[in-house]
This record gives sequence, structure tokens and C-alpha cells, in this order.
Amino acid sequence: MEFDKEKLIELLDIAKSAGLEAGKEILEICNSKDLGVELKGDNSPLTKADKAAHRIIMGYLENTNIPVLSEEGRDIPFEERRHWDYLWIVDPLDGTKEFIKRNGEFTVNIALVHQGIPMMGVVYAPVLDKLYFGGNGLACKVESTDRSETLSGNTHFDREKSGNRVVASRSHLNAETQEFLDSLLAPEVLSMGSSLKFMLLAEGQADVYPRFAPTMEWDTAAAHAILLGLGISVNDQKNNPLKYNKENLLNPYFCAQLIKNVSR
Repeated sequence: MEFDKEKLIELLDIAKSAGLEAGKEILEICNSKDLGVELKGDNSPLTKADKAAHRIIMGYLENTNIPVLSEEGRDIPFEERRHWDYLWIVDPLDGTKEFIKRNGEFTVNIALVHQGIPMMGVVYAPVLDKLYFGGNGLACKVESTDRSETLSGNTHFDREKSGNRVVASRSHLNAETQEFLDSLLAPEVLSMGSSLKFMLLAEGQADVYPRFAPTMEWDTAAAHAILLGLGISVNDQKNNPLKYNKENLLNPYFCAQLIKNVSR
């Protein structure tokens, strides 16, 4: 079974509403004194906002009768997941460390995936008042309280040119990333938290995003769907697109950049 465009738009509207309401709750907690920070088993932080956003999003998505894979539900056995034709992949609060720092660079990520391919995504940055959404065959836009703009994806990575705008994480500038930067001529390095790194490409503000550090499927699925709608690839080091709902939910290292000769 494959959803038609009308159904995808209907589901996109649900995901947008879920992201906006979750973001509103996250913002309220961010502006409070107590973030409710605790450590998970892997020593990564979890906050009241993660839990509240997850609860809100699930309230919306459970009515779609499409299964949900999220960081909060990562223990669902692959033997069960492998039979899912469609699924939601959700990160209720991407960039928890940025949230704790209150620097505004955190997002709500909601993606619809079909047979391993991200079809549609919503990325909401509540502090920045930016709601990004779209997918392959769908309009890709960014909306705020008082404006709506079509995303340009106006970017082009060329190793031979000078001044490529490269997205690099502040906390993950490892040796492989540095080697990539050293291979370029006078690159401009841009830093951003969470899935907003992908959105720099979507808005035409960056040319390439190499990620040579661990990410999980819920970190990338929503943004990946939006980039696909703009003709921008997110491929592993063998130049294969990232796949989703794998047995191992850890992504391989990847690079996001414009696909050449794509009409859109």
C-alpha cells in the first residue's frame, strides 16, 4: 500500500499540529526554573520537556493508526518493526543539550517513513519560531507566526571551488571532520545545533553537511525528508541514501549535499 498525495498532506497537517503543540510545551518548560534534568543509561540527558513533548506527539499520532518509532520507544523488537510498511519516526526534543543551555538551537522532529524512505517531515524550532516541513513531491516551506516562505534549497557543493559553506557541529568536530575541511579551499564553517544543521542547507545558507559522528534515525529522518523534497541527498560514505527502520537504528556516517542535475 502507498499513500496518495492527498493522504500525505492530511498526515503532514497532523504532524505539523503535533510539532507546534509539543514545541509550545517545550518552550514553557524552557522558560521555567526547573528543567527536570536526569541522566539516561548512556549518560545522555533527559528532561521534563522530552517527556512532555513525547506525550503530546503520541496523542496526535496514535489516531493515525501508523506505528511510531521514537527515542522513547527504541526498544521495540526489530522482528515487530520489520513488518511496518509505514511508520512515524519521532524525536520529541532533538538537541537536549542545547535545550539545557537554553541557546534556542533545539527542535521537534516528526517524519513519516515508507519502506525505509522518508516521505515527509516536520522540523519545528520553537525558540526561533520556525516550522519547516515538506517532502518528496510535497511543497517544502518554512513558516513562522507572521510569514510563510518556500524553501529554496539553493545550494551547490563543489570541492574545486573556494569558500564552500560547511556545516560542522560544535561538539563533534573530530579528526575525520577536520580532514574533510582540510581537503577544501578556504571553507566557511557554520555551527548549529540539532536538525537545524540540515535546515541551513534547506534555506540555502550552507552547501554541505558532513557528519562523521554517531546519529540515530530519529535525529535525521524528518530533516532528510525535507531535503529530499529539495533535491538534496543525505548519503552514506558509499553514496547510498540513508535508510530507516533498520535493525540497528544507528545511522552510518553521511554527507548531505545537493544532488546534481535534479529538476524540482
